Amino acid sequence: MQIKRIDGFTATCEAKGVTRDVSLFMLQHETFAENDFVVVHLGYAIQKVGADEAAAAWEVYDEMLAASTTGTPTS
Repeated sequence: MQIKRIDGFTATCEAKGVTRDVSLFMLQHETFAENDFVVVHLGYAIQKVGADEAAAAWEVYDEMLAASTTGTPTS
């Protein structure tokens, strides 16, 4: 998810048109800024990633979704 706003240890993040409040507490040793990307699990940012990593992850996710709706296995 991409960070859109930060307020203390809470970030408002967006991905694919969905907005969520995400806790940054588990990564308090990291420095965050608006437009950074994070991997989110159960409402917590668990890893900071670069824009290229985030794009690659969404590409794989989109392929898995497409395969699940068409019944076509992924390679």
